[in-house]
Amino acid sequence: QVQLVESGGGLVQAGDSLRLSCAASDRIFSSSAMAWFRQAPGKEREFVTAISGSGSRTDYADSVKGRFTISRDKAKNTAYLQMNSLKPEDTAVYYCASRNGYGTTGTTPHEYAYWGQGTQVTVSS
Repeated sequence: QVQLVESGGGLVQAGDSLRLSCAASDRIFSSSAMAWFRQAPGKEREFVTAISGSGSRTDYADSVKGRFTISRDKAKNTAYLQMNSLKPEDTAVYYCASRNGYGTTGTTPHEYAYWGQGTQVTVSS
């Protein structure tokens, strides 16, 4: 069974940093694009960032450009989200997602076949 397991969420103050990790259980992820989405209470799930299967392309939502960085370690089948200069509006449940063998990035949830359980990030002002 394919699994994505996130870790690294927590409660921080505005301006702090956090790093989220997403460990994949299947080698298919080594060639698949991976992404992070987030969902705040009462809001729809929104795209945050994505990285291609090769790692050569990354995409970011305008709201996180310059503050968040996505990366991946193929040897560990793990993707990371480094979040700096966090703001209260970044508060949400963060989900990692993977495409099913497709290496190109996407920015909509329906493009991703596998999802993690989510990890809460809370930024206090």
